[in-house]
Amino acid sequence: MSPSDQSNAYLDRVVAQQAALEEDLRPSKQASPQFKRARAVGPGPESAPSAVDVRITGFGRWKTVLVPPNAFVVHTRRGHAEPVHIGLGVSFRYNPLKDSYLVVPGTMQTILLNAYCICRELQGVVVQAYVQWIVQDIAVAYQKLDFGDSSDPMKLVNLQLKEQAEAAIKDKVATMSVHEVLSDKQPIIEELTTRLRDVAEGGLGLRIVTVQIKEAIVSSTRLWENLQKPYRAEQNQIAQLAELNAAEIIAARQALNELKRGEREQEDARKLAAQRDETQRHAIGLEQERHAQEVEIGRLRIELDHMLQKLKLDYELETATARAQNGHEAHLLDIERTKLRQEISNDQSSAAIQARLISNLPDIVSKLPKPNELKSVTVAGDTTSLAGVIAQLRAVVDALR
Repeated sequence: MSPSDQSNAYLDRVVAQQAALEEDLRPSKQASPQFKRARAVGPGPESAPSAVDVRITGFGRWKTVLVPPNAFVVHTRRGHAEPVHIGLGVSFRYNPLKDSYLVVPGTMQTILLNAYCICRELQGVVVQAYVQWIVQDIAVAYQKLDFGDSSDPMKLVNLQLKEQAEAAIKDKVATMSVHEVLSDKQPIIEELTTRLRDVAEGGLGLRIVTVQIKEAIVSSTRLWENLQKPYRAEQNQIAQLAELNAAEIIAARQALNELKRGEREQEDARKLAAQRDETQRHAIGLEQERHAQEVEIGRLRIELDHMLQKLKLDYELETATARAQNGHEAHLLDIERTKLRQEISNDQSSAAIQARLISNLPDIVSKLPKPNELKSVTVAGDTTSLAGVIAQLRAVVDALR
């Protein structure tokens, strides 16, 4: 394997993460405030501390072991073929001189695996998996399995299960290609689950809770890059095609926008031309209407002139007629006046005056003042003419005064 193949940053990072996770999964060595480490599995006072926190009270032969509720306990006594106490979270009286007990965690255990496998193409592949299991039947498990390590009772069981799991993974990966291992991990999970359940649940008192494959990494960096090249090239081609498609779509949209813009401009030009034509037609119509109005006004002016001339002629005719009629009437008035004058003149004859005077004398006399003296007036002169009569009357009046 070349130096470049020995350096796989992704594999190194995955292994480092698994090591950190294993460290986090290890049980804490610090006892809780309520419990302290139990001493030996047997009665010896120098036994190593237990991985399960228990509390021991009393002294001498009168001690009591208080077991946490999440721990299994097996309590045996000298002279008894069967355990005196067995079960989950069972506390009991404890005599160090003849009693012994075993405390096993009842919590779920997790095993992390880094299986370095060889696939069908003879290429190195690292499969990272984890297995979770619990003690199902402590009465069977404590007889079949070794929980004797008081500091970590599950250590040997975990190692045994881990070896079984790695062997199952390697056997399955050896029949698969690199692409199958990287693309479909379900066959590995099924093979691993089947084998572990056959071992653990087939008479060991354990139960497999879950089996999962976290990662499958090609050990060779060059092979890993070569495996990724087709996909990267394909993705690069897809990206380039996408860019080309995007460019074509953008160009098509731009062309469509230009076409729409040209169509809008043409439509605007058509509308503008139509508006201009309409405006021109409207202007022509207005000009025609104005010309028609001017013709009508000219015609009306001619008619008005004719009417004015007619009215003028009628007025002149009526004036002439009135003048003629007035002249005729004046002539008639003159004739009538002359006639009247003639009649008046005829009525002012001396005989007529004398007759009227004579008829009016009684009234005249009645209106005269009463005379104080009697005077006689002799009227002499011309009594044939009006002037003579008037002169005689004046003489009479003067005499009366």
